[in-house]
Amino acid sequence: MLRAPHQQREKVVMGRGIGFQKRPGERINSSGIEKEYALSSHELNGRLSELLSHIPLEVMATCDRIISLAQERLGKLQDSIYISLTDHCQFAIKRFQQNVLLPNPLLWDIQRLYPKEFQLGEEALAIIDKRLGVQLPKDEVGFIAMHLVSAQMSGNMEDVAGVTQLMREILQLIKFQFSLNYQEESLSYQRLVTHLKFLSWRILEHASINDSDESLQQAVKQNYPQAWQCAERIAIFIGLQY
Repeated sequence: MLRAPHQQREKVVMGRGIGFQKRPGERINSSGIEKEYALSSHELNGRLSELLSHIPLEVMATCDRIISLAQERLGKLQDSIYISLTDHCQFAIKRFQQNVLLPNPLLWDIQRLYPKEFQLGEEALAIIDKRLGVQLPKDEVGFIAMHLVSAQMSGNMEDVAGVTQLMREILQLIKFQFSLNYQEESLSYQRLVTHLKFLSWRILEHASINDSDESLQQAVKQNYPQAWQCAERIAIFIGLQY
């Protein structure tokens, strides 16, 4: 349900029975409002309002708790997360009730590349179990984590899958080049993953990457020849594949 308060900003309000027997444009009793959402666009407000009309209040409240927890840990998320995550969780619950399992082929990569979001996904499943009495499979940890990653970036789940695949491929190239085993808990590995994450996003979004500091490039090439050679191979791979 949408309303236009005095500041002329649309809001979506949630509460039991607040829209019962109400006509468009009719005032509602503010005492029945349990939650207000003021998303960034009319389109998002409309989509959220439509979603609320056919999703149980308990599911929306549970997802709101998960999103609040994620924002505490990750910072500001795109408003679309209220729609995408809630819609996903509602269908995940329906699939569970129908004994339909949706495997997540990227589960291992998500756990390795997005540890913070993966941990939040695990906590989200615990919240869903506690509040709704539904024990979703572990594959859903990965899906929820992907929604959280997406909400930090473009808001597009397909982009998250593409970025994850590209990061995995680059990490494999580096591993082969240096014949090493990653220490995934190390600060160096986490820094590498962070750099690759933003590089991958820029590549998939076809954003220009300008680096005109030739002296720095020459210094790296001279002092770190193996790393430079590896970077050249990665550049060739990206040029061929993307």
